[in-house]
Amino acid sequence: MNMNKRFTDLILAAIKQRISDLHITGGFPLIFRSDGIIHFDKHVKWSHTDIDAIVKDMLSERQLLTLRKRWSVDFALSFNHVRVRINAFYTTRGLSLAIRLLPETIPDINSLNLHPSLNKIRDLRSGLILVCGSTGSGKSTTVAAIIEEINRSRPVHIITIEDPIEYRFKPKKAFIEQREVGIHVPSFDQGLLDVLRENPDVIFVGELREPDTIRLTLNAAESGHLVFATLHATDAEDAIYRINNCVSGDNQEVIRYQFASTLSWLIVQQLTYIEKAGFRVPVLSITRGSSSVRSSIRENKLTQLETTMLTSRNEGMFTMELYLKEFINNQTSFNHPYKSFGMGADSSKEADYISSLIDPNAVQDVVYTASVDDAYKIPTVALKDDEGQQYVILEDHDDMELKDIIAQYDQMENEKTEGNGIKK
Repeated sequence: MNMNKRFTDLILAAIKQRISDLHITGGFPLIFRSDGIIHFDKHVKWSHTDIDAIVKDMLSERQLLTLRKRWSVDFALSFNHVRVRINAFYTTRGLSLAIRLLPETIPDINSLNLHPSLNKIRDLRSGLILVCGSTGSGKSTTVAAIIEEINRSRPVHIITIEDPIEYRFKPKKAFIEQREVGIHVPSFDQGLLDVLRENPDVIFVGELREPDTIRLTLNAAESGHLVFATLHATDAEDAIYRINNCVSGDNQEVIRYQFASTLSWLIVQQLTYIEKAGFRVPVLSITRGSSSVRSSIRENKLTQLETTMLTSRNEGMFTMELYLKEFINNQTSFNHPYKSFGMGADSSKEADYISSLIDPNAVQDVVYTASVDDAYKIPTVALKDDEGQQYVILEDHDDMELKDIIAQYDQMENEKTEGNGIKK
């Protein structure tokens, strides 16, 4: 049986049965999640060699290289108006697949049963919109819905940096460019350094994980752009703590002040089963960048945050308990999330194009670094030796020729060998 057809049939069957996630592992029954509950299907099994074959068929050469070297890889594919996000990883049963189903048509805020106040974000010109939650809580879908509102309403330039690209946007009033880490850009950090040279109005950073990514994201927001980002955090206090403590020492104060000055909305989301709806809907906490919230962040007084949110209901803030009581419980009807599947008429049909000027399997040995505050200057150059040791040429080299840079590198190599007691 053709592996592609078998996999496609599985995805289409999962859509019809309103399944959100699939788990495939060798010699074990198919696992699926429906309305947040894990189920087993003992009638469906994939062999270890079946999984090896389908993974090899689905991945590009670069992704296969990543899998071989890192033993896991993230990627996304489209099947009949449905986008699937897949993580292939190595286990005691060989390769396993964790699959998340996403509609290719981007749902709007109303169809996701989100609070209508989120529509206000589309009119913002600058600031940081941070959407938080656990894995599978719908963070990326919420961000996509808000960005799609901007796409429908404003002629702006939107650039996304994602790992992998989950929703494919079709430009409407906005001009949208999407870059995937590992395919179009080597890292989130490099993407953020590049993006400010590309004249954006709106930036979406797929996930904040590393301290440098957080720092660069705050710099981008501070420079006057509207920046969206996602973060794994369970509540607003946890999210702010993670940002404030992403660096150590004196730099913490800088990060706190940047975060306080740029934060516009902090949304924490979890999917909760609502009995009268019969399925899970997003329950949010919403923190706005008011003067009291910013003061709590700057002074690192995070224990005051919940009190601030409770006393700032007139400013559109909610704790999760208050959101459940005042918004969810007052709703008379809910939109089922699976209505979004199968609505593919408005999804992006633009095919990916691979430029002949790009080596998709290249490993970058020259790393360009630059300050986001000075994004338009020529960056410093970092060179790596055969052992992977990186050397950074700190001097301003606007007028330097390549031979001068190489001479500096050779000089550093000579100093290194002499320091080890070795003479060339």
